[in-house]
Amino acid sequence: MELADGVPATLVLGYREALQILGDPARFPADPTERPSSARCPTLPLSQWRPSATRGEDHTRYRHAYHDCLAQVDLHALRTDVIANAVPLINAFCSEGSADLLNEYAIPLTVRVMNGVLGFPPEADDAAFDALTQVRDADDAASAEAGFERLTAVIRAVLADKRSRPGTDVMSALLTHPGRFGDGEITQIVGMMYEGGTEPTWNLIANTLLEMTNDVSFRDVLLGGSLSTRDAIDDVLFGDPPVPNGCVSYPRQPQIIGATMLPPNQPVITSMAASNNDPTTSGGDRTGNRSHLAWGAGAHACPDKAQSVAMVIATDSVEQLLDVLPEIELAEPPQWRRGGFHRALMALPVTFPRTPPLNL
Repeated sequence: MELADGVPATLVLGYREALQILGDPARFPADPTERPSSARCPTLPLSQWRPSATRGEDHTRYRHAYHDCLAQVDLHALRTDVIANAVPLINAFCSEGSADLLNEYAIPLTVRVMNGVLGFPPEADDAAFDALTQVRDADDAASAEAGFERLTAVIRAVLADKRSRPGTDVMSALLTHPGRFGDGEITQIVGMMYEGGTEPTWNLIANTLLEMTNDVSFRDVLLGGSLSTRDAIDDVLFGDPPVPNGCVSYPRQPQIIGATMLPPNQPVITSMAASNNDPTTSGGDRTGNRSHLAWGAGAHACPDKAQSVAMVIATDSVEQLLDVLPEIELAEPPQWRRGGFHRALMALPVTFPRTPPLNL
């Protein structure tokens, strides 16, 4: 395949092949430092080198920081925060009989909760989200990079305040972490958490709610209690993950996988969506099965603590909404944002019986 004209890559579709590659970082490193870059490639900001837990020689050090700081997140308090943010959002549209559950619910709920986890104060919320939006909507590498720079500037300003007034959030924890990270490193870590913790999570919420509107039997067993919300979300992570393709690696030498020769220094992209639905390994009832690759696999998989935070936000937001509005119906056919690295709706317009606001 080609990421752009003249920018070749390999897309991995098989489950076994994906595990073989993701489980072998020695032969398939995620660090693209030695890969020639191309300004013509619109996905360059997603794959070029940046100091982070996914790439570079400091992978272990950064990953420990991810784990240690997210381990301090109180998941019970996080659930309380999800509900506290969900209720006023639901109250804003429940008596109207219609809503856009992506832009009026999933996105603002996820962003507000993640802002609290990471330590963004309310006055920085809009600036951080605007920078993220620029990255999401960028048509070229330069615009995306400008968005990253804007986000970095916001994080640096917040860090300066955290040094004198630390809290119980991730940014404050990073400032005192034994890894002794500098401000530049912390901005990269927080930026990675913000990018990776917001959009995929709100898309997971939206994709789960969309599945409920498209599949009546899916909704009935969920609302009837025979299927837990966690299992319903895992089913979406199998069939319609918010990050369908990713986990880019760059073999330094030619490598053979199955009957295919992979050239050196050429991106190898894992299709989690295709691998999850590989007919040679999938099939049957997947209830309770969490062998999907939506979180990646191997040394560069999404850290367990990050998965826990994302699942609490997704699970509790879906449950809170369905407790109030169980009879949502899709108002128009879904329209998807273009792009090979996300499975993202443009909107999720639904209708439902008008319901009085909840008591706050």
